[in-house]
Amino acid sequence: MDTTVNDRRDEPQTDFIYCCGAATELLRFGPCQLHSGHKVLFLIVPGNPGVVGFYRTFMQTLHSMFGYRHPVWAVSHAGHCVPPDSMDMIEDASSAAEGDVFGLNGQIEHKLAFLRKHVPRETSLVLVGHSIGCYIILELMKRDPELKILKAVMLFPTIERMAQTPQGKVMTPMLCHMRYVAYLPLFLLSLLPESLKANLIKLVFGGIRSLDHTVVQPTVGLLSGDCAANAMYMGGQEMKKVLERDNITIQENLKKLIFYYGATDHWCPVQYYHDIKKDFPLGDFRLCENSFRHAFVLDAGRDVAKMVVEWICADLRT
Repeated sequence: MDTTVNDRRDEPQTDFIYCCGAATELLRFGPCQLHSGHKVLFLIVPGNPGVVGFYRTFMQTLHSMFGYRHPVWAVSHAGHCVPPDSMDMIEDASSAAEGDVFGLNGQIEHKLAFLRKHVPRETSLVLVGHSIGCYIILELMKRDPELKILKAVMLFPTIERMAQTPQGKVMTPMLCHMRYVAYLPLFLLSLLPESLKANLIKLVFGGIRSLDHTVVQPTVGLLSGDCAANAMYMGGQEMKKVLERDNITIQENLKKLIFYYGATDHWCPVQYYHDIKKDFPLGDFRLCENSFRHAFVLDAGRDVAKMVVEWICADLRT
């Protein structure tokens, strides 16, 4: 009996909505509507691509390790999902274009709009950001200081000088100047049968020994064409706009923040960890000792979630 209940609680619900006029995917463990009894919400702000399905194992582990007490939600980036046939990617083309919803600033406003519409103001938030999601969280803190943020966990944070990183130097020319060159092969890939796409992805991921197979289907969705194009557009803006670290916002929220840097992260060199730790000696900055990759969701979602639980469990008891 208990096993059946637990299995059911381990199953998330996926929904598609329009937010800021763009298709948005929600992945939710626990209740899909919040009421006064839900004092805490975990909200995952993804990296780029902002595909919520990548975080399924990570979220399920958080949800179960906290005894299913707290809802765990993830909101995709605008346009980084394949909407059902009944939905277009854009609800209102003029408003989406005006707000540049697929750009970096538009994605920040997209998250603020989601919070305003779907999360009661009295709900305490545990925000978990990954990669560019960490930059977005700092912007949420700056733009809406009244948000009740209990804790913000920043995993493999890309919050400064992205174009100067080893990976940034490789990707900036492609994302900023040659993005359209990739559109034709993406379009051709989108025409392949779903089963063939899945087999190609498994082949690409074949070198990852402990691959979490729940990431395969979300990756297939990326090959729809529009999703990848939107992700690349956002990535190009990241290279241009993520420059200096926002020390003011970090200082104002230092007690709420936990940063976790990779030891071999080509998007965020170890020097960035040493720099920020030197600038904020009282902050909570951690360096990976487990050889986790930047895209930890591929093979270490469960392990990283267990660490997050250890870091913040005391804050949830107070």
